Amino acid sequence: MPPTQTFVIVGASLAGAKAAETLRVEGFDGRVVLIGEEPLRPYERPPLSKAYLRGEVGFDEAAVHQTDFYASNDIELRTSTTVTALVPKDSQVTLGSSERLSYDRLLVATGASPRRLSVPGAELDGVRYLRSVADADALQQAIETSAPVVVIGGGWIGCEVAASARQLGAEVAMVEMAPVPLGRVLGSELGTVYRDLHAEHGVKLHFGVGVDSVRGSSAVEEVRLTDGTSLPAGVVVVGVGVVPRVQLAEAAGLKVDDGVVVDEQLATSQADIYAAGDVANAFHPFYRTQSASSTGRPPSTRGPWRPRTCSASAPSTKRCRTSSPTSTTSEWSTRASRRNGTKSCSAGIPPRVSSSHSGCTMVESWQA
Repeated sequence: MPPTQTFVIVGASLAGAKAAETLRVEGFDGRVVLIGEEPLRPYERPPLSKAYLRGEVGFDEAAVHQTDFYASNDIELRTSTTVTALVPKDSQVTLGSSERLSYDRLLVATGASPRRLSVPGAELDGVRYLRSVADADALQQAIETSAPVVVIGGGWIGCEVAASARQLGAEVAMVEMAPVPLGRVLGSELGTVYRDLHAEHGVKLHFGVGVDSVRGSSAVEEVRLTDGTSLPAGVVVVGVGVVPRVQLAEAAGLKVDDGVVVDEQLATSQADIYAAGDVANAFHPFYRTQSASSTGRPPSTRGPWRPRTCSASAPSTKRCRTSSPTSTTSEWSTRASRRNGTKSCSAGIPPRVSSSHSGCTMVESWQA
């Protein structure tokens, strides 16, 4: 593209930051504007439920790039900036300050929001969700001062928060409708391994049961389960999935179906607008099908897969980059796989697709 063109990225997320990086790596020398609502530079979310939550690493360890990366690569990083509208007919985005920013190409990387708990008492003080650094900071303080902790949900967030909270010294109970944690991601066999490991470390497990209500006078005091069990609680952490943040895309007339619908080039239904990351419902070239979940997962795996982030100018999927760095299999998960007689935990993961929450990454809290 000519150097006078402008590429705007809405969402200073991992996907947005890596897209900006890829544009420069692949030679785009026009204007790149990366817009984020939070006051911080882009960061990865997996550490928020693990090492960052436990206070073992600082923000710099979670950040996608070093502080000077954006300036040195001529990327305009606008933090604490809200996009209020996408205006495809004018090729512009409207900011909260009423400024209108023109683009030649636009990437929507608005991510996802935690699915809310919908039972009586869910609005009580002490019911918490984990998606941002601010959430993690508040949760760490709450865990240290408001035990016991009840974790609702046995997925990645639930398992990792439960492990981290135990390591921080809290009494922890986990509630999950399924018979084992991570069953939808790893299957019942590996799910059983992780269930047993949590139990060995003192997490009180309540599987195959739902939440009836959260109770307390003004703040959380207990969680009542559908089988009548009452769990004392000072903190309730809800990890029951996410929903894509499609409001901007939907209002702009983009095709939305459990996420912003995109093809194998991450192109949306509107010319010159693309989408990537958790907000994208992506066509997967390996499975030759549109993904069936809000995070772009191929329907046969239902695991934490995320689509590759491409520069929107890429003529073929060969030029795509993964949207997150390749994860290293943790010692914890390696031991768990060996215990279960599993040769490799990468079966079913599409080729060249990586994620900080891949099937080969598990709770890093349980150290030998």
